[in-house]
Amino acid sequence: MNVADAMTPRSEVVTVTIPGTRDDALEYLQEQAFSSVPVIKETDEGEEFRGIISRDALIESPDEDQLALLVEEVPTISEDTSIEAAARMMVEDDERRLPIVDGQLKGIITVTDVIRSIANGDVDGDQIVGDLANRDINCVYEGTPLTVAERELSHANVPYGVVLGDDGDMSGMLTEVDIIAVARVVEGEDDTGDSIANQDDDWAWEGIKAVGGRYMPTRNVELPVEPVREFMTADVVTVNKRRTAEEAAQLMIEHDIEQIPLLSGDELTGIVRDIDLLRGL
Repeated sequence: MNVADAMTPRSEVVTVTIPGTRDDALEYLQEQAFSSVPVIKETDEGEEFRGIISRDALIESPDEDQLALLVEEVPTISEDTSIEAAARMMVEDDERRLPIVDGQLKGIITVTDVIRSIANGDVDGDQIVGDLANRDINCVYEGTPLTVAERELSHANVPYGVVLGDDGDMSGMLTEVDIIAVARVVEGEDDTGDSIANQDDDWAWEGIKAVGGRYMPTRNVELPVEPVREFMTADVVTVNKRRTAEEAAQLMIEHDIEQIPLLSGDELTGIVRDIDLLRGL
């Protein structure tokens, strides 16, 4: 099976165009719950693919408003690339979407597209998830303010946190999608300190006289400070170690999720992310 058989064609790919602002991309990511959005520029020769803008870029660069300065370059592939080769690129380059470019943007293939191929039985999905699951689980306490939880996910470099209650048991799941859904950009001003008179000025008082305050406009991504329990998904889909990659992929597609906790009885023993299923290919 090749990329052409699984990709989303250009006619169905929503993009943002430069020049533009960060709000254009933020609105799209909030509405679609995607991790990134392709960026194009209209030229006299037609449409030109410039890269992607990710959720991380929007959150980590709140003062940057111009889309052109938020764009990240990503590897591209062709339509005749095999699904297995595309999965390998996603795993090795840590990319969740690969643009299909042949002069112009022809489409895009995402981790979800590959997961759908596994779920449909189009590629090998016989691996046991117990062999693919990661035993290192990122967790967050349900009483943690969302602002702190967002930083924790960022520092852990993962898009999820298994939420633990007071008893230490799993009580929910928090993802980047949950966080970006309630994020908003706010305007403000930052005090940069007093202006200091030039020592060479005749009117300077001992060369250190403050002559006024200075302010600069700022833009920040603001998150609610309420606890994680108010934003998490409480009804968590789980799997046991004997389920196959194909069955796990079907659950991911059915519930529109990117990771599933692995349970042994009632005990949390691992996490199966969609990228783990790609690694199995």
